[in-house]
Amino acid sequence: MHSDNNTNAVAHTTMLVPEKRTYTVDEVAELLQISRSKSYELCREGHFKIIKVGRSVRISKASFDEWLEAM
Repeated sequence: MHSDNNTNAVAHTTMLVPEKRTYTVDEVAELLQISRSKSYELCREGHFKIIKVGRSVRISKASFDEWLEAM
């Protein structure tokens, strides 16, 4: 019975986490297996929508996924 409680807690926690809507530059670099500087270059070239939060850059997951599918 103890394991059922743990399973329910995990399921409940998972439901509270919203779907990811942005990627970091490092995540894009990892997904594409490229350098961090190349990932920044793709952002500067306007291949996908970005959001600047202070000095941080976030990449729209939807626009990144669309760009990747078009490749």
